[in-house]
Amino acid sequence: MTDQETLLDFLSVPLGDSDSILKRFAALPGAIHRGSGDRQFVFIKGSRANRIVLVAHADTVWHWGDYRTQEPDLHFKDGIIANRNGGLGADDRAGCAIVWLLRDMGHSILITNGEEHHGIGSEWLMSEHQDIREEINENSSFALQLDRRLGTEYICYGVGTGAFQDYIEKSTGHTESLTGGFTDICVICDKICGVNLSIGYYNAHSEREYLVYPEWQHSLDLCRKWLKKKLPRFLR
Repeated sequence: MTDQETLLDFLSVPLGDSDSILKRFAALPGAIHRGSGDRQFVFIKGSRANRIVLVAHADTVWHWGDYRTQEPDLHFKDGIIANRNGGLGADDRAGCAIVWLLRDMGHSILITNGEEHHGIGSEWLMSEHQDIREEINENSSFALQLDRRLGTEYICYGVGTGAFQDYIEKSTGHTESLTGGFTDICVICDKICGVNLSIGYYNAHSEREYLVYPEWQHSLDLCRKWLKKKLPRFLR
């Protein structure tokens, strides 16, 4: 599938069906799939010597209605993707799609569940799965989560250093977000630095959520170019 077809495929999964997303990654070679419900994750150890861990979350929420079980009715016009039924799930299905498209670059992959409920899956990983916790923090150069609104922002949530932020800005051209929040790197980055990059969605968690496709594609293309280089290790 093309990049666009892959994105639309991930966005076509019903908002309440995070298991389908996790099962896609669990079917990949070397995948470790543990847990169920919100306490669930898929981890795939990368093959590169200077690998990072790519992070996204399978769950999504829509505060103004029930979790939708019917197939989304996607509308794609003038570079904008929306769901006629309300909600979209680009937070973080769009991030999962990018990780999927980067899966053959030799980096580790972590897909969590329960991020929207304050990181239930990542908290469970860190407290109950020492082998994965150590692999992420001992053998990764840094963590890159693809789960941020807008087109050219980054945020480290306190798990970055000044040197790491300088590196991110130089490598991506993104600017630091002035608003906070939470995502899985806040939990999993015990020793390593972590960053969350914009992937082009707007109005997350609302029926008016939409995604700007050129911004999403820019983030994907940026990662493809950047992440094939030798990547330095950054400790907190």
